[in-house]
Amino acid sequence: MPTAKPTFSAVGRPLTRWRIARRTSVVLVTAALLSALFPARPEAATPALRPAGLQRDADALHRAGVTGVSVRLETPRGVRTARSGTGDLGTGRPVPRNGYVRIGSTTKTFVATVLLQLAGEGRLSLDDTVDRWLPGVVRGHGNDGRRITLRRLLQHTSGLPDYIGEVAPHPTAAEYRRNRWTAHTSAQRVALAMKHPPAFEPGARWQYSNTNYVLAGMVIKAVTGRSWEDEVRGRILRPLRLTHTRAPGDRPFLPGPHASDYQQFAPHGPLTDTTIAYLPFDGDADGSLISTTADTNTFFRALLHGELLAPAQLADMQHTVEEPDGHGTPPGTRYGLGLEWTPLSCGGGYWGHSGDGYGYLVWPATTPDGRATVTVSVHSRPGDPGTATRQIRGITGLVDHALCTVRTEGRP
Repeated sequence: MPTAKPTFSAVGRPLTRWRIARRTSVVLVTAALLSALFPARPEAATPALRPAGLQRDADALHRAGVTGVSVRLETPRGVRTARSGTGDLGTGRPVPRNGYVRIGSTTKTFVATVLLQLAGEGRLSLDDTVDRWLPGVVRGHGNDGRRITLRRLLQHTSGLPDYIGEVAPHPTAAEYRRNRWTAHTSAQRVALAMKHPPAFEPGARWQYSNTNYVLAGMVIKAVTGRSWEDEVRGRILRPLRLTHTRAPGDRPFLPGPHASDYQQFAPHGPLTDTTIAYLPFDGDADGSLISTTADTNTFFRALLHGELLAPAQLADMQHTVEEPDGHGTPPGTRYGLGLEWTPLSCGGGYWGHSGDGYGYLVWPATTPDGRATVTVSVHSRPGDPGTATRQIRGITGLVDHALCTVRTEGRP
């Protein structure tokens, strides 16, 4: 269970708006749809999910409109996988087994892990201010890095505005094609955010902002003298032998094998191939990593096993606050330091951090003891709310069924 913390007040955000990239879906979401998607009282868990059951849930996602689906469930009893749909609408080829995928905001968990390792080594403190390491970077329109701690960056309680609205103001196929090659430095992304006032006083409440993790990546470089990508490689990827997880920087192409990603930018509109990264928001510490479902499972399993963080730092990471209603996650979801806790219908919950962007979404989930881990990867995103509702319900339902079934099956 997550650490109990005071409830933060709900964020005053519109409930109907375009929500783009970095873990929030590229769809128009309304309060009514969210109520339908996540009932206040979860239904009982599916009593059993054999390999055929995992496949049924993947096939249901495909029937709900997802072009391609890949699922990998790992438990002490072994590995179960499922694929459905196609990896390419032009050729009809299947979704590759353990193909490369963009993991979007799941990158944030890797970055938070590095910062927490540095804290454990005494090289920084989570109570350091942003200004301590990046003097003068967070300034303007009421934003002040002297009043924001690193802990607040990692937990999204800084109040800082999100730069995403500046680099993708009109999510359309034309904008994607026109701007997808445009790269920004971390400093430029932060400067774009500083054009806007903060959403609230630092620490007053919770609101997701990708700017927080761009700054976290900059802090890592200020402390170590090395980029966040180099630190992730040296501290996480190499020790865990995650040979299929990469920080591509401004290289926009996925290595093979991979499925193609498709974004529907308007209800009933055509699907646009968005396999090439949208560099304005696919190129920094807030969400640029490429991985596979197998590597993603290995990372979260190792993290929850305590292989990457000392107990004190893992406890800090699991120190959570409530996410407000309307954010697009199931009721009861709480946010730690780059790590989310979501309740299960069978009791208890799981840790993870989803990630998405134009045309893709990944949803990793790991039991608190790290013994069961599942990652769902989908390769298209819809433009109409009804379809989005069905698809997200299918993803969260699959995860819930899979992890609750592991519990009912028992452990060897």
